[in-house]
Amino acid sequence: MVRYAKEHKQVTRRRIIEKAGHRFKQDGIDGSGISTLMADAGLTNGAFYAHFASKDDLVAHVVAEELHTQVTRYGTLRPGRPGLEDLIREYLSPEHRDHPGLGCPSAALLDEIGRCEDGTRQAYSDGAWAILEEISARLTPEDPRSAQAKAIGLFTMLVGTLQLSRALSDQKRADEVLELGIENALAFMG
Repeated sequence: MVRYAKEHKQVTRRRIIEKAGHRFKQDGIDGSGISTLMADAGLTNGAFYAHFASKDDLVAHVVAEELHTQVTRYGTLRPGRPGLEDLIREYLSPEHRDHPGLGCPSAALLDEIGRCEDGTRQAYSDGAWAILEEISARLTPEDPRSAQAKAIGLFTMLVGTLQLSRALSDQKRADEVLELGIENALAFMG
């Protein structure tokens, strides 16, 4: 039996999480079986249980990592409200809408996360709250807590707008939803 270094196992685990994140956002959690997830990572089914106790365990890790990556990326935007405006325009872009596997896990998976086990919902809660804190700090840097309600409203507006645009079959209307969503989000931001 071949023994791998601890670093190899960590790299492999990260690859599984990364590939599963893309697949879940593209095909859904329920639409992604372990064999497909492992094939995406270039591994066999048998290797799965060396890294995760169950699919639910993997889902919780993926959700946590996806949201952590999202918050980290938001931290690289321009400071304050200008960065928030950039976030709104990027979030409600046709590119984000048309490539769910590369985008926000909330817009792609929210309906499924609500039906997941407690570990996944807790991972989502922690990550979503970090996003809300980032938005609040950009809305009112001197007192982020005072902007929590507005941050929740803005984030839910972005997620819902993107979901609606993805669901429409008429491309012109789908684009219009994004354009109006940007206008509404910027107006809501104040």
